[in-house]
Amino acid sequence: MSAPTSTPNPQATEAQSAPKVIDLELARKRLEILFDPGTFEEIGAGVVTRAADFGLDKKRVPGDGVITGSGEVNGRVVFAYSQDRNVMGGSLGEAHAKKITRIQDLAFRAKAPLVGINDSGGARIQEGIDSLGGYGEIFRRNVATSGVCPQISMVLGPCAGGAVYSPALTDFIIMVRKQSYMFLTGPKVVKTVTFEEVSGESLGGADVHGRTTGIAHMVYKDDAAAIEGVRDLLGYLPQSYLEKPQIIETDDPVERDISELDTFLPESTRQIYDVKKIIMAVFDKTSFFEIQKNWAKNIVVGFARLGGIPVGVIANQPIMMAGVLDVNASRKAARFIRTCNAFNIPIISLVDVPGFLPGTGQEHNGVISHGAKLMYAYCEATVPKLAVIMRKAYGGAYIVMSSKHVGADVNLAWPTAEVAVMGAAGAVEVLFRKEIMSAEDQEQATVEKVEEYENKFLNPARAMERGYVDAVISPSETRIKLYRHLKSHLSKEEERPLKRHGNIPT
Repeated sequence: MSAPTSTPNPQATEAQSAPKVIDLELARKRLEILFDPGTFEEIGAGVVTRAADFGLDKKRVPGDGVITGSGEVNGRVVFAYSQDRNVMGGSLGEAHAKKITRIQDLAFRAKAPLVGINDSGGARIQEGIDSLGGYGEIFRRNVATSGVCPQISMVLGPCAGGAVYSPALTDFIIMVRKQSYMFLTGPKVVKTVTFEEVSGESLGGADVHGRTTGIAHMVYKDDAAAIEGVRDLLGYLPQSYLEKPQIIETDDPVERDISELDTFLPESTRQIYDVKKIIMAVFDKTSFFEIQKNWAKNIVVGFARLGGIPVGVIANQPIMMAGVLDVNASRKAARFIRTCNAFNIPIISLVDVPGFLPGTGQEHNGVISHGAKLMYAYCEATVPKLAVIMRKAYGGAYIVMSSKHVGADVNLAWPTAEVAVMGAAGAVEVLFRKEIMSAEDQEQATVEKVEEYENKFLNPARAMERGYVDAVISPSETRIKLYRHLKSHLSKEEERPLKRHGNIPT
């Protein structure tokens, strides 16, 4: 189903260009697609602006440019607002803002998700500081609701200036290609200040935020696809932090044969593979819902189901930069972990990580703080945390990626797992440099020492002896083993020290 578009007036003559028929119900039609048929109930339909300056006394349109209300999505209560760009550009004034803050308050009290459909020209200049105050009231409620109820922002048109901060404070941002724009300062201001010639699309379009900044969690081709994506996303989330996600019946048996994984990994640890194929095999068929898939591709995050149980999946991606962790991968995974933890969603990590990306670029961009952010997120999470080490788990990256040391409940390993400070070549260079240099055949000595190191350290045996790995399983057992451990830990409770809040690295 495509988003509603303007159509030419059939009564136009050749002498006069055809005017466009403006669809005044665009905002409402978006809500009709979002909610189950016949369930949406509007709130505040008769509200009008109280402002009278600059001719606003003649523009008192019922609703004041935003539709608010509640209904059901897949049978569950959801609150929403939808800005109408055809009413004063969807601009936000005092009454407009109060309608949004009221629906925010109602969602908070009901402990139900809130979906905001943003399509606005920004602050209503004619209302001055009342517009700015309205944004502040919205932001304060975004923060108060954070971690209480899921907040989803759909940017289906322009969203500029201070307006961008509300979506930025919510849990998920959805955008549409060639239609959605988010930026603090538009192309005209940029040109005036920095003399840069830039279009709205290249400054803050959907692909910019989907690929470059990571601000957009999902990007779709049109309104209908985006709204359908939100309906799917809500299916993985609980109503609030007080509940757990819905477990659904599935016709995909947990004992399903995935023996293809026994021969899936390449023989050489230097060869790449696509971890998404492992995700598709291990979790329920067609259940993987990827988040931020075009940003920081060296790590994959998303929701899935295992035996019908919703889980968050985090996996290193060897086909991108060998699956190494860097600034953006750390940010991406940390944020996703905290989202899962906020809403009682168990976390399953698939580990194949050779370390953190070295170099001045990473160091100067704060990889220390961002890597610590990922570690903080895993340590902070109290939901069930399971991990499978498939191949490499080296150095500090091993610790960070849901190891026992940062609080994982169960750690499994494939026979191909390599848990060590570093790879064999690097370790031999450090440990046996003098011995190799003094050998008659340095090449042969290096080969022998590498083989010795691999036999001693590049396997899961040492980690099992120390209790850092709970079991070595064949890849074909991964689905059933994870399911059994997951079911055992669904009732997990973990107390944290009483405090105002922690101080996560930035």
